[in-house]
Amino acid sequence: MTKTEDLQSLQNGHRARLRKKFLDGQLAEYEILELLLTYAIPRRDVRVLSRQLYKKYGTIPNLLSAPMESLIENEGIKENTATFFKLLHKLMELEYKSVLDTSPIFHNHEKLENYCKILLFGKSVEEFHVLYLDGQYKLIKDELHSSGTIDWAAVYVREIVKKALDLNARSIVMVHNHPSAYTSFSSQDISITVDLENALQKLGISLYDHFLVSGDVIYSARNMHLLDKSLK
Repeated sequence: MTKTEDLQSLQNGHRARLRKKFLDGQLAEYEILELLLTYAIPRRDVRVLSRQLYKKYGTIPNLLSAPMESLIENEGIKENTATFFKLLHKLMELEYKSVLDTSPIFHNHEKLENYCKILLFGKSVEEFHVLYLDGQYKLIKDELHSSGTIDWAAVYVREIVKKALDLNARSIVMVHNHPSAYTSFSSQDISITVDLENALQKLGISLYDHFLVSGDVIYSARNMHLLDKSLK
């Protein structure tokens, strides 16, 4: 056996052990990332690369949510591997959305928050989404309302109200992001939240919550009692 063949045999044995540990439910998160990379980069030892990526992004969801340009910046990650990660990210988004489509959101609050994170983590500009819900608090539609700059996205209260009426929505969830990590609701965010809730209440439509994704943290206007500022 040549040296190259010997190294390949060792690598194959290591990957087989990783697969077995995964099937036995014994892999640590950084090892799961390594196993994922073995399918994206089958002809290379990816142990060092997986640890570098895990150290940089912190968690696998953070890695999968990162923009393509951020992924490709990493030495050893080419477009094919970055696309593989984005496909996994899309599958996660679809899985969370399917739960919200079929059951009340308050039955799966953790998945609702995870869906918001999946939508907006790693975005380089502010985006504002509106989730329109039916009378049973199931998702009717997730609409990208606006996309703006690094610190601003327009919100048009009349358009949101009109869309809610068109969809016969009984409740909505506001979701937006701050590209800068760990920054909570601004005074403008709070003002918009109050204005929208007051406009909706006049039509018998409720504002379930306003979520803000900032870095890997999600803030809830309801939990922070910001919705208490609206007129009752």
